[in-house]
Amino acid sequence: MLMRTDPFREFDRLAQQAFTNVAGTWSRPAAMPLDAYRVGDEFVIAFDLPGVDPDAIELNIERNVLTVKAERRPAMTEQSVEMQVSERPLGVFSRQLFLGESLDTNQIKAAYEAGVLTVRIPVAEKAKPRKIEISGGQGTRKEIDA
Repeated sequence: MLMRTDPFREFDRLAQQAFTNVAGTWSRPAAMPLDAYRVGDEFVIAFDLPGVDPDAIELNIERNVLTVKAERRPAMTEQSVEMQVSERPLGVFSRQLFLGESLDTNQIKAAYEAGVLTVRIPVAEKAKPRKIEISGGQGTRKEIDA
């Protein structure tokens, strides 16, 4: 049996259970934490989804809106299980991100490993820096970085 000695922590857990016993529902999903950053010519988004079965994750894109939905289901399927401590939220999690025109949404890649869904979106060719040649007034050519 698991014992705790911090009464305030137990009070916080009970209050959270009383007000939010599940993370979310399909009609009202809870948000999931994420990190987003750019590495070179790639935009990377990492979603925290510990304990979620990969089959319970949906990743969709429509009109530059990336939608991630996931459902954490109870691990115990037996009816005779007597839960001692239940602090991990169950239910549906969802997040929508509006992607800029500078990303190539046709080349999205996703991987799920160690409870983290990592989505990689390359920067579109049209958004990458390039040089434009400009002819000078006296027939000399100059290059200016754009």
